[in-house]
Amino acid sequence: MTQMLPEPANVDAPPPSDERHTVGVSQGRLILRRFLSNKVAVVSGILFVLLALFSISAIGLGPIPGWWKHDYTSLNPQNDGGAPTLTLWPFSFGEHPFGQDRIGIDYFAMTMRGIQNSILVMIIISVVGTAVGTVIGALAGYYRGWIDSVLMRITDVFIVIPIIVIGAVVGRATGGLGVIPLAFFLAMVSWTTIARLVRAEFLSLREREFVEAARVAGASDARIIFKHILPNAIGVVIVAATLLAASAILLETALSYLQLGVRPPDVSLGLIISDNQSAFQTRPWLFWWPAVFIVVLAVLVNFVGDGLRDAFDPRQKRFSLRRTKEQPASSSTAPASTEARVHPETPSS
Repeated sequence: MTQMLPEPANVDAPPPSDERHTVGVSQGRLILRRFLSNKVAVVSGILFVLLALFSISAIGLGPIPGWWKHDYTSLNPQNDGGAPTLTLWPFSFGEHPFGQDRIGIDYFAMTMRGIQNSILVMIIISVVGTAVGTVIGALAGYYRGWIDSVLMRITDVFIVIPIIVIGAVVGRATGGLGVIPLAFFLAMVSWTTIARLVRAEFLSLREREFVEAARVAGASDARIIFKHILPNAIGVVIVAATLLAASAILLETALSYLQLGVRPPDVSLGLIISDNQSAFQTRPWLFWWPAVFIVVLAVLVNFVGDGLRDAFDPRQKRFSLRRTKEQPASSSTAPASTEARVHPETPSS
């Protein structure tokens, strides 16, 4: 019997498909590729942008007018008891597609204005709250010691008190000033979760070799924090910001529903529901439209946040049923083929 030696590995063979696609690709492109592969997150982001643009174009923004003929403050004669005139087949908006409230104001214009305010509050709270939480968490995680103790005890005070209680106090004091001041003050009490997450990341990253190398090179603390450590923690910051954006929509809605947020003559989705809750049984469309858009906005932002979390976390593995079925077949055939190549059958002499 003769025994053949195993064939040498082909060093010129192309790398596997996963490696072939990742060689020479920057981290930003990998994150973008992973996010774009999440179809639910991409579609949710597109729908969110389209909804924001639709609400702005419908009733305008500030001095810029929109294409819709009614606004959210003008009184109109009641048509058919204020019932919606929207028809799907044949498609037609009619005079008042979402109906009218009890005093004749066009409900479509009110809902579009409520969507604008919800998105504006969401953007301000997520941006300002993320900035404040990032700075506090970065300082606490980098310096540690008494600075960490003081900042985290302040954070614990805000965490112990329910956010809805703090928001109610803030909303009652600033709701009459308008949407933008209300959003800024709510952002100043919505940073606690982000501060905790950033602090944990900084505690881990400050011990890495590149931070020690920057210290040896004479880099200042500010440069190490914002130029070396923060870019490596940006994934956690972005994901936390999207989750904060979704909770900001619900917080503003709850405060406005309790008459502690946006005040008339301005409009909010929560305020619309609060003003028309007595007509739920007789004219339920006054409740349906704002409730539907509240849920849609929150769900879309949550889906985008889930997609960003998967994109920034390389440890997230996506389940593939096709690959799961193919693995047992490939693993069962591989040893047999290898054994046949190493120990081929030869006729005895």
